[in-house]
Amino acid sequence: MVTLIIGKKGSGKTKRLIQLANEAVAKSSGNVVVIEKGAKLTYDVTHKARLIDTDVYGVHGYDMLLGFLSGICAGNYDVTDIFVDSTFKICPDGVDGIENFVTRLHDLSEESEANITLLVSSNEAELPAGLKAVCQEI
Repeated sequence: MVTLIIGKKGSGKTKRLIQLANEAVAKSSGNVVVIEKGAKLTYDVTHKARLIDTDVYGVHGYDMLLGFLSGICAGNYDVTDIFVDSTFKICPDGVDGIENFVTRLHDLSEESEANITLLVSSNEAELPAGLKAVCQEI
């Protein structure tokens, strides 16, 4: 399952991600992964989750992020949840290409049986209509 947590900058998306990630770790019998741009969540997310800074691996754009997430799922068969903070900072194309990315991400989620949550700095009106079903606005 793919979920987009949407809202404008400063609306509390990252706080919600921290809460969801920590809850997922408590419930999960597998691995929880949190992807971020820059190492800013180190002290907020439990040490039991795997924190990954995309800057360290040069991840930039939707195709690279999809490949990166695919590699995580391929390398660990027991990943149950993946959270991506600041999606538009990692993928500066923003709204352009996000619908195709989410469609491809849905296929990865189904194949790997991992729940994938993206934080998107946008409101529902700015996103393609095809994504409204997977959005949770903050």
